[in-house]
Amino acid sequence: MIIRQFEPYDFEDVLNIEMESFTEHNPFVYMNFYEMNTEGFFVASMNNRIVGFVMGYRSAVNEGRIFSLAVKEEYKGRGIGSQLMQTILNAFQQQGLKTATLEVRASNHIAKKLYQDLGFIACWVEQRYYSDGENGIIMKKQLSPLCWTNSIQASL
Repeated sequence: MIIRQFEPYDFEDVLNIEMESFTEHNPFVYMNFYEMNTEGFFVASMNNRIVGFVMGYRSAVNEGRIFSLAVKEEYKGRGIGSQLMQTILNAFQQQGLKTATLEVRASNHIAKKLYQDLGFIACWVEQRYYSDGENGIIMKKQLSPLCWTNSIQASL
């Protein structure tokens, strides 16, 4: 599997995964996101086929926001979501961000477990967050300082 930055020719594949994964669709969001946040849009490719994507952006001075993560149904359970998440978290660290935030549907137990396994903690519930009235759980993760240990060792 290869994880790389999104390119405009990936748009159709990303939209197909998005429509398969989510009930709320807005294809223009993805192209707008790419135009404004090229450094935070990654795709996973297997055998030259896009099988997943993650999108994130700087939402505050020290915080990154995971906007969307999806993996094609037949590729779920292979660690692709974890690898995509690790890629965006590493990108956040390289930007000097201290925390990462995301929201997840209260009913999405698989995603909640993935995020917990990656160190995210549920912080609060946003009532009726989604258009169908379902609650969203806001989760956060503290990011470790990039090369913090190496910086200290270098100064000793």
